[in-house]
Amino acid sequence: MRLTSFTDYGLRMLMRMASAPDRAFSTAELAVEFGLSRNHLAKIMQRLAGGGIVETRRGGAGGAVLCKAPEAIRLGDVVRLLEQGQPLVECLGPTGGQCTIEGCCRLKLRLRRAEARFVEDLNQSTLADVSLPRLAA
Repeated sequence: MRLTSFTDYGLRMLMRMASAPDRAFSTAELAVEFGLSRNHLAKIMQRLAGGGIVETRRGGAGGAVLCKAPEAIRLGDVVRLLEQGQPLVECLGPTGGQCTIEGCCRLKLRLRRAEARFVEDLNQSTLADVSLPRLAA
């Protein structure tokens, strides 16, 4: 199983935010810290906000904060949210792709089950389980 960089960066951002859950983080700050594009992180933050994982605030004291305690955020739910629209293989996508063995394939169901089990297994862990060590604000 391979996760997109979108999900990888989203998980990193959340792990960092969980290290100081009472603090707001700007995408600019996180971009510098991780050496990544601010625009790319802003898109990820937008998806996390839309999924109810973070809340974003504008202004001088603005930035993003976790909507829930790190112990209440399940990793599988985060991965499912961030991987939305990225099928494991082409045939699992909304259009079914260009598969020439549709109708007689014995792999598709197994891949769907494996993907579901992957998310279920990740949901046994929370953001608190993988957060970075508490850092000074």
